[in-house]
Amino acid sequence: MLNTYTSYQLIAKDIPKAIDQVESQPVVKRETDYYLANIGNVKSIDDFVNNTRLFNYAMKAYGLQDMAYAKAFMVKALKEGVSDSDSFANKLSDKRYADFVKAFNFAAYGSTATLFPSAQQGAVDKYMRQTLEENAGETNQGVRLALYFQRKAPDINSWYDVLADTALSSVVRTALGLPDSIASADIDKQAQMFEQKLDIADFKDPDKLNTFLTRFTSLWEINNPTTSAVTSVSVLFAQPTTVGISTDLMMAMQKLKF
Repeated sequence: MLNTYTSYQLIAKDIPKAIDQVESQPVVKRETDYYLANIGNVKSIDDFVNNTRLFNYAMKAYGLQDMAYAKAFMVKALKEGVSDSDSFANKLSDKRYADFVKAFNFAAYGSTATLFPSAQQGAVDKYMRQTLEENAGETNQGVRLALYFQRKAPDINSWYDVLADTALSSVVRTALGLPDSIASADIDKQAQMFEQKLDIADFKDPDKLNTFLTRFTSLWEINNPTTSAVTSVSVLFAQPTTVGISTDLMMAMQKLKF
């Protein structure tokens, strides 16, 4: 079995080839063909969430498959849209929701929302990358984390972006040799600690990003030897605490009658 560093490098050096391999998988191809053939026929939010096959595909594309059951929650986010900074999706600290609503913008475009590229090929592209990362995680979660960080790096503008994402912050802590207990420290102090040790601008430089992820994958392998059981880090990809909306309210939203 290849170690974490080698596995990551083999995939990262030719992402398009890796995506092609994912796309050719029978199940992936079948679901993608169905999605592209039918998403344009969806004219309303109700049509969207009631077609479980389409909705689950779209949710997975944005890494939200674990919330696909919470249809009332997602309906509220879709109905309020993203044009208002106080909308439901915009108040959630997990920006995946706002990104999802922006891609399927029924609030702004009504019955034509699913005809935009973001709702069609754009969603497919995200689904392929998401599937690639999940497949990698089935044998080595460190590779999944590295691929995830690589994908998200161009959009990291501050250490608070990192700290708002449990997976990203886990990668940084591992690369710096910091214990997970640091995550319970004051968020401003964590940001200051990261800033003292790393230049966040390096994440936008492909060569420097590769150096950083080489360090991460090497340290991950030391802490989680490939020969041992796969370490589960699925919790790192779950949605973090919301800003302005309590966890209790989120749970209440999930139980709304649909």
